[in-house]
Amino acid sequence: MKGPTMRTYASVPFPDVTITGAFWHERLEVVLTRTIPSQLKMLEKHDIRGSIKLPKPVPPLTIPRRKGGFTVQMFWDSDIGKWIEAASYALRHRRDAAIEAEVEAMIDDLEAAQAEDGYLNCFYQQREPENRWTNLRDNHEMYNAGHLLEGAVAYYQATGKDRFLRVMERNMDHIARTFGRGEGQRPGYPGHQEIELALIRAFHATGQQKFLDLATYFIDERGSREPEHYFDTEAKARGDDPADYFFAASGMYEYSQSHLPVREQTKVVGHAVRAMYMYAAMADLAAEHGDAALKAACETLWADVIERRMYVTGGFGPSEHNEGFTADYDLPNDTAYCETCASVAMVFWAARMLNLDLDGQYADLLELALYNNSLAGLSRDGESYFYDNKLDSDGSHHRWAWHMCPCCTMNVSRLVASVAGYFYGLAETEIAVHLYGGSETRLPVAGGHVTLTETSDYPWNGAVRIAVAPEGCGDFTLSLRIPGWCEGASARVNGQAVPMTVERGYLKIARSWSEGDVVELDLPMEARRSYAHPAVRADIGRVALRRGPLVYCAEERDQKAPVHSLRLPREAALSARHVPDLIGGVTVIEAEARAARAEGWGPDLYRPAPPEEAPSPLLAVPYYAWCNRGANPMLVWLRE
Repeated sequence: MKGPTMRTYASVPFPDVTITGAFWHERLEVVLTRTIPSQLKMLEKHDIRGSIKLPKPVPPLTIPRRKGGFTVQMFWDSDIGKWIEAASYALRHRRDAAIEAEVEAMIDDLEAAQAEDGYLNCFYQQREPENRWTNLRDNHEMYNAGHLLEGAVAYYQATGKDRFLRVMERNMDHIARTFGRGEGQRPGYPGHQEIELALIRAFHATGQQKFLDLATYFIDERGSREPEHYFDTEAKARGDDPADYFFAASGMYEYSQSHLPVREQTKVVGHAVRAMYMYAAMADLAAEHGDAALKAACETLWADVIERRMYVTGGFGPSEHNEGFTADYDLPNDTAYCETCASVAMVFWAARMLNLDLDGQYADLLELALYNNSLAGLSRDGESYFYDNKLDSDGSHHRWAWHMCPCCTMNVSRLVASVAGYFYGLAETEIAVHLYGGSETRLPVAGGHVTLTETSDYPWNGAVRIAVAPEGCGDFTLSLRIPGWCEGASARVNGQAVPMTVERGYLKIARSWSEGDVVELDLPMEARRSYAHPAVRADIGRVALRRGPLVYCAEERDQKAPVHSLRLPREAALSARHVPDLIGGVTVIEAEARAARAEGWGPDLYRPAPPEEAPSPLLAVPYYAWCNRGANPMLVWLRE
């Protein structure tokens, strides 16, 4: 069912929010000053930057082809697009002539590469021009186009320059002419979802309906079998057997979430990043079209992933084989895949669900994925990364300076560079505060404007102060998120206690506001235990530690005994302490654990008596911060 827009709230764009708190200000500065410049050097070093110049003679492949003729080099346009997007966000914070000149040079090359009919894909144009649009299932032409379009929109919004946006508009016009249900068109859609999100962003940036129409077509067409599945049709057209597919054994088209029309899907399956991008686009389109069926599908899929298929860190997808989902409650720790990109995409989806429906469960998961699995993907110095995020390491897992598929590098940098855009939501007479951590913004509400100045040492401390300064408005609602992890929250306005009537995770304070009003919110942050559902075999008899929005882990370098020998008794008290000189300043969790001792065991591999135990102090650090002092064994789930 379609009707008027369902979007109740709108995210406040990140340029309209100034980050003042120490935690995110440091992360932002690192990305702006170190991550983005170092990524450019890597794009140049690995020939990704040079590839969009279409060099001749054509250089040999850097990354060999795999089964079916696929090579990761087919993604390279997307890496350029994501770097331009992240760099554009940096330009919105601070104009940088050198970065801007590099973006302009990239646009020169992409504009020169574009075919007369608008087609733009540097891999195909250079190497296989005769094969363009012959394998949407595997070869990422639309995925690349989507990331380039997102980069073009971001650069336009950062600088006001629309040349790149016009290049990509011609590309989208070409795609819209090629694909659809009209005469002479092909009823195709992307194998790797992403372009849908980009098209919706282009619609919002330009107001041009054609972008929204194309995104709607891709989502509505996905999974159709009229007259047959499109990926079967194109496989036959190129002389392949549709059944001869790498992922056929695991459910054929579940891998790309094209096994059913999207409104009929009830299980989160397949490649995790593709799934999260698609669900984010579905939520966006549900809002734009007032599509109740699409919204209901999003809610069903949301419940499935958070109730049965999510790691405690906000990571998604246990399997390396499909970079995605397997069975309910299958959440192994030492082989966890948990791709950084999947958590970044979950932030996108959660934010859109939050705009559809101000429900704290969406903000809770946004925060969980943001502070833990996503942020773990970027080192403290901003120049090394995790692609996959394990929850149990023997010490062999480590960060890398680059990856043959560097999607996560620019994904995490574009998220951090735009993180301020997730702090607030805005309705006609209401402002919702989703995240805390020190920020300032001036927003239109109730016919006027209001400046909010939020001060806190979040995520280390839950004492939040919000100064309210209205201009030409007075009566509006300030909705403050009370995180699901918090017990015993309290609030005051100008020193007077406020009744803690929390509606779906938000404390709504409706009043006539005046200059000088101050809201104080206290969110107690107790170190606490977390247990997994009994069906999660990997976590039976184990416990994880959390404090506020952060999940913790034990690195062996901080312990007196091997980390895998430790046991945390249920009766052991937990305490928290801030350590300013540890990993840039973190709050640690401490407890008295027990360590199994190898001393006195003897030469036997097995014996009838258990090992002796000795007291051993436990020190746990935030999961996002692990492996910043070198690779070493690590555990999230401790034996109890």
